[in-house]
Formats: sequence, C-alpha cells, structure tokens
Amino acid sequence: MAKRPTIHDVAAAAGVSRGTVSRVLNDDRYVSPAAHAAVRRAIAETGYIVNRNARSLVTQRTGSVVMALSEPHEKLFEDPNYSVLIRTAIRRLAERDVSLVMMLAGDEGDRERVLRYVRGGHADGVFLVSTHGGDALVDGLVDAKVPLVAQGAVIGRENVIPYAAADDREGARQMARHLVERGRRKVATITGPMDTPGGIQRLEGFADVLGRKASKRLIEHGDWTRLSGESAMARLLERTPDLDAVFVASDLMAAGALATLRAAGRRVPEDVAVGGFDDSSVAASTHPPLTTIRQPLAQVAEETVRLLLELIDGTGHVDPVILPTRLIVREST
Repeated sequence: MAKRPTIHDVAAAAGVSRGTVSRVLNDDRYVSPAAHAAVRRAIAETGYIVNRNARSLVTQRTGSVVMALSEPHEKLFEDPNYSVLIRTAIRRLAERDVSLVMMLAGDEGDRERVLRYVRGGHADGVFLVSTHGGDALVDGLVDAKVPLVAQGAVIGRENVIPYAAADDREGARQMARHLVERGRRKVATITGPMDTPGGIQRLEGFADVLGRKASKRLIEHGDWTRLSGESAMARLLERTPDLDAVFVASDLMAAGALATLRAAGRRVPEDVAVGGFDDSSVAASTHPPLTTIRQPLAQVAEETVRLLLELIDGTGHVDPVILPTRLIVREST
C-alpha cells in the first residue's frame, strides 16, 4: 500500500520549510504570495490531505460552522429561498476549506440540540436564519460567546448580532407605490409573521405609502407558507370584497393568494392586482407570472459568510450590511 503523503513531502516538493507549509495550511497572512502558491501547487501534486483533527489541536478551530434555521422542518423544503442561501454559503465557505453544518431549530428540542452542539465546541461560528422575536436559541448562543451572525436583523438584538439583509422596508414601499401608480384604490396586504424582521418591515413599508388607507380591514397575516397565503386571501375577500390589489410579503404566500383569487372567480390583474416579494423561482412559475420585489439573496448569503469569517478571524467589530431591492414587473399587476 502506498504511503500517504505527509507535510514533510509537501515541504520538500515546494522547496520551503515545514513551518511555512503549516502557516499556509492555517491561513497565516504572513506568508509571501510566492511561497503560498508553491505550497498549494505541492499539495495538489503530492495529493496531501489535511488531518483535520491534528489541525484543530493547533488552530483551536473545528473547520466548520453551523447554519441554524428557526423554522419547522417542512419549510426548509417548501421555500426556495433557503436553498439559495444554503448553496451560496456552502460555496463561499468551501473557498476557505470550511464545512457547513445545517441544523434545524424549529422547536424546543431542536433548539436544545443546537445549543448543546455549539457549547460542546463543535463549530467555530453560527449563522442564524429566519429568527423570531423572543427566540431562546438566540439568547443561548449570545451567552455562549460564539461568533454569531444573522441573515436578517434579529429583533431586539440589532446592535448585538451583526447581520446582512435586503432593504425590506424600501422594497415594500416600491411595491406599494407601483400598485398605487397603476390606479389601484383599495390595496390590501398579507404580511409575514409579525415576530420576524421581514414581517414587520414589509408592513411598515406598505404603511409608509398607503398612510391612512392601510386600515386593519386591509391587513392579514401569514407565516411565509403557501397555505397561509391562501387562507389570508380568503379572509381579505370575505371582509373587503371590493379590494382591487394585494401586496403579499413573499412569493410563496402570493402563489397561495393567486389560487384563492382564481377559485373565487377573480381575474388577475383585471379585477385584483397581486404583487409579491423575493423574486424566487416561484414568481416566474405562477399564473400569471408574478410582479415582485427582487431581493439579492445570494449576495445576502455571501455578505453573511464574510461577516462570520471576519468574526472568526478576530478582525474586531463588523457592521451590518443592508442591500437594495428592485421592482420586477410581470403580468400580475
């Protein structure tokens, strides 16, 4: 059986010391570009594989981070936004030879498992995705003093936990203005959960534009699922049958709203204009295709990864990143 290549073999092939190889493997910034390139070339030529256990003893790092999704299991597979976030995070982390551990935190048992895992020293940092106000997981992770960032602001912890997010409030304003400018006079909205930043800020943006016309009769709440969009639309129609537009705070809920309108015999957009939010894969597949707000999810994920890696590297304070949205007009308005 062929002998596995060692760090000494890499050093010999690269023409550098063993210490230089070690510094390259540990991402030491004080290595010349020429030496760094020579070591990476020698690793490829020799087929050397890093022993993560040995490396962890030296660096005090695990080489992995946790992505904690604070939603029930079924939402991970229903909402296409999560797949974009996960794919982007995996790709960006791989560039640093860091693995992503996906953990669901939708109920108390799941949250306890995440906390035990992180407190046990099995991860170098944590991404929070889709957090809700009053989430005990957040408090536990803050107390654990692990590098921690969020996709979207964490309600009540905006100045404690760094985050990257789309500009939810301005995106909602863009959609509300679009519906009003199209001549719609009675505009309703279906919000996300009101214990999430997206739920709160998208409602605020809607109200910024509609003012007093944003009455309680024209507001219903969903939970980001298609089914909640269906039922919220049904309640709006029952209460305000003459509404002529609805801004729905996610594409998935908007798909549910479209199904309810179709079942009620309402034409879209002739009778009721419908606008969504996300510009996910759902938006182009609805009938009619959905006018929506594009949020740059891949860029949000990349910025979240960058923030977490900077915290892990100990570069000090990092600032939140808020990215612009864009109105995408299709046939539903």
